[in-house]
Amino acid sequence: MIQTDILIIGAGPTGLFTVFEAGLLKLKCHLIDALPQPGGQCSEIYPKKPIYDIPAYPEILAGDLIDKLMEQIRPFCPGFTLGERAETLEKDSEGQFLVRSSSGTLHRAPVVVIAGGLGSFEPRKPDLADLELYEGRGVSYMIKDPEIYRDKKVVLAGGGDSALDWAIHLSELASELSLVHRRREFRGALDSVEKARELARAGKIKMYTEAQVTGLIGERELRAVQLTPNDSTQEPIYLETDAFIPLFGLSPKLGPMGNWGLEIEKNAIRVNNAYDYQTNIPGVYAIGDVNTYPGKLKLILSGFHEAAVMMQSAYARIHPDKRYLMKYTTVGGVSGFDGTKKEAKKEVVQTLD
Repeated sequence: MIQTDILIIGAGPTGLFTVFEAGLLKLKCHLIDALPQPGGQCSEIYPKKPIYDIPAYPEILAGDLIDKLMEQIRPFCPGFTLGERAETLEKDSEGQFLVRSSSGTLHRAPVVVIAGGLGSFEPRKPDLADLELYEGRGVSYMIKDPEIYRDKKVVLAGGGDSALDWAIHLSELASELSLVHRRREFRGALDSVEKARELARAGKIKMYTEAQVTGLIGERELRAVQLTPNDSTQEPIYLETDAFIPLFGLSPKLGPMGNWGLEIEKNAIRVNNAYDYQTNIPGVYAIGDVNTYPGKLKLILSGFHEAAVMMQSAYARIHPDKRYLMKYTTVGGVSGFDGTKKEAKKEVVQTLD
């Protein structure tokens, strides 16, 4: 059995940053993730996707962000149970939580933090005839290595941030990049929309709005796609392509967590955001994309903030008789469990009641 102070379910960006916040409070963490490596979607689905909303990084690849987070938490020596899904949650006679994984590994902790992102997920696929025949033969639902598309003809479909970000990125690699969206207006960040439109005006992106991909053409490999304008009076358009990538988002599923007695709202875990992101089960918190509350923003940045706030409550729960003195890390330094320490010039201490 693995005993720890904080058991974190999910080793994505939010889960990893939680280790840092716990480490500042001298709390030990162990993480469970169904994927074989830390990083969540950032590692598994889009490691080469640029991210633009991380403070101090005008742009950082998702995989590089995970590398930085792993470097940041290394002094705190977290434990990992990887390639195993958290299956059951119960309490023992001493009020500790017991979480058993899909492989039977038993974990015990006074506090559980669910940072499972979207949970288990699968891509939303377009309704196209013979779609499965072209999967792996020109049709993909995610981009792990953009270099695969260098000097290739690529058709992207979608109107959200993922489609826009990849269109911008691949426009520098592909010999021809087409972006198809069924509406005139895009749903992504305004800056990304404007940048994509600028690239379209410059001829680096062929943008087809108010149209949809309605057919796939090719014998053994994809060779072209058929676009059908929303206006039925217009003729279909045929685009030669080496790759068709529909980016319509992911269909999330909570999996076994949905049976733990948590309050669920629209496939997300409802939490108390007025205080500490605790669920309806005292001692169980949910942070990052897996939770929901009024005004929720599904951003990595939001998950980082929630981790910092949540950890103050978790510390008080684990040490109800202790009064924590929060040291500003910018001046107080960070000491890890392995003895490493970044030296500080001055120390400022704030007392928290």
